[in-house]
Amino acid sequence: MTQSPTPHSVLKKYWGYDSFRELQLPIIESVLRGEDTLGLLPTGGGKSLTFQIPAMILPGLTLVVTPLISLMKDQVDNLRSRGIRACVVHSGLSRSEQRLAMDRCRFGHAKMLYLSPEKLQSKSFVDELGRMDVSLIVVDEAHCISQWGYDFRPSYLRIAELRRRFPEARMMALTASATPEVSADIMDRLEFRGRRMFVKSFARSNISYIVRFADHKQDMLLRVLRNTSGSAIVYVRSRKRTREIAELLVAESVSAEFYHAGLSAEEKNDRQNRWKSGQTRVIVATNAFGMGIDKPDVRTVVHVDLPSSLEEYYQEAGRAGRDGEPAFAVVIASAADKATLTRRLNEAFPDKDTIRRVYELACNFLEIAVGSGYGRMEEFDFTLFCERFRLNPRIARSALGLLTSAGCIEYVDEISTRSRLMVTMDKHELYSLNVSERADRVFQMILRSYTGLFADYVNISETLLASRLQMSSKHLYEALLELSRRHAVSYVPQKTSPYLILTTSRELPRHVQLPRSVYEDMRQRMEKRIEAMKGFVFNGEQCRVVTMLHYFGEEEARECGTCDVCRSRRKAARPPVADRRGLMGEIVRIAGQPRPTTVDYIASQLSVSAESLLPLIRELMDAGQVRVEGLVVSAC
Repeated sequence: MTQSPTPHSVLKKYWGYDSFRELQLPIIESVLRGEDTLGLLPTGGGKSLTFQIPAMILPGLTLVVTPLISLMKDQVDNLRSRGIRACVVHSGLSRSEQRLAMDRCRFGHAKMLYLSPEKLQSKSFVDELGRMDVSLIVVDEAHCISQWGYDFRPSYLRIAELRRRFPEARMMALTASATPEVSADIMDRLEFRGRRMFVKSFARSNISYIVRFADHKQDMLLRVLRNTSGSAIVYVRSRKRTREIAELLVAESVSAEFYHAGLSAEEKNDRQNRWKSGQTRVIVATNAFGMGIDKPDVRTVVHVDLPSSLEEYYQEAGRAGRDGEPAFAVVIASAADKATLTRRLNEAFPDKDTIRRVYELACNFLEIAVGSGYGRMEEFDFTLFCERFRLNPRIARSALGLLTSAGCIEYVDEISTRSRLMVTMDKHELYSLNVSERADRVFQMILRSYTGLFADYVNISETLLASRLQMSSKHLYEALLELSRRHAVSYVPQKTSPYLILTTSRELPRHVQLPRSVYEDMRQRMEKRIEAMKGFVFNGEQCRVVTMLHYFGEEEARECGTCDVCRSRRKAARPPVADRRGLMGEIVRIAGQPRPTTVDYIASQLSVSAESLLPLIRELMDAGQVRVEGLVVSAC
């Protein structure tokens, strides 16, 4: 008699682990008991396993709604590599790709279907889902459903319809950052039966939160990176600054590359891989970088520009130290940042006449007549749109976001997809394939380079193929098009493009409604979040962690003892260690820790200046008790 799978047996079979992380098993057991469940697990807390394991145990299909379109394919590929059948559907896929995915789910050839929330706009798509056997509905990044949250997306509101389509299915919501107010709103909007919530403390004891003030931020950034070791992420707010700061670091002999949403999928992948493998030490990025990046040994995260909320900051800073080893989250601030945050609020909420004008211009740009366009989805070249009508990109993007919140349109920002290919011709027909010699060479190289081509779309790299064939990119592209015309393959070139969906027929600007809940109330909530961010950075009286945890509803939070505020208090309260022998012994002890240790780190632990330690470290080096390599001090 076959034994039913258990969470532990599934964990071992597919992931090779013997035990769960904190809260993972209670969340999984809650779902398996049939309870609607909300899980608040901080960044790096292992959210994915809490729904992937129930999906493997429960009968039927698990729907996973997530806004992270750029990561869906990677997640599905990762599951398939473990022998788990999963599919993905979003607006960036071709019709044939979507059809293939839906057929697999309908015929029981998949356990999980990842889908983007805007797909729920289509009644025919939801009707097709309704004919499937769904046991579990998972809402990832669930804070997006709450108008109280920092990243509200109206398309998420349609998820409640799935609840009504599948009344017997369990509902599961996951997020890494939510205030008590947002958590309650998530459960209300998803029509939870009961209030089953699991919350892991937002405290990360291995991360030291540091704020440094500097008028010349780039000089301070160099100082921070030189006084720390290991991989680092530097966050800024604009694409232009990612390039500028990366070039500055390289000029100062710091290994660095830049990353933002405007790069091609291949460039993003290459830069991520170089950074993850340690070939590049520092990645300078916008907030487009990080979601789904599972690199455990990031030692430092630096914010050169301030985020607009503590939710954003917590998610990004939390990418440091996922291995549990000591790490630093550093904010570099200046007096001008207060005014910058206030200006950001005004840019996020332009006046209503400006918003209505952006709506009118967007419809003109897509050549949609008044009274038509309902349900249309069009690629939307945002850069060209702003250039043609001479619009401020930040204000135009904000206006499109507010129009989305008001339900006038659905603006999906920059879906980035890699080139994909599937062999569509039957194997026995390939012998009679009549194509040019060049196309035949390309086809043979594809068959040698990739597996699974006859069953599904596979990501391909034109650069790699052209290099192996010693062929120009132009000739390779022409050969791929020829193979596609002969119906030997289905080829989908890579692209990065936003989409705009008209959720109502085009209206005259004066009829575009921006209700109080979308404009005045959301502005007020953003102002509150910005004030909390200012308090975290500019209030030097309270422990940074206590400030942050109070914001997330943890009233019993204790002082961390490791942030810059706590350290400065400790330094003021305790006299320097007078005994030279004792101090030297402490240096050797700290230098003997398994983590890389710098002079600044030792000084901070002993509450003395780095300069005062240098003569003692030289004596210890002469005595053969410690060695110094670059900036790292280690015991001999």
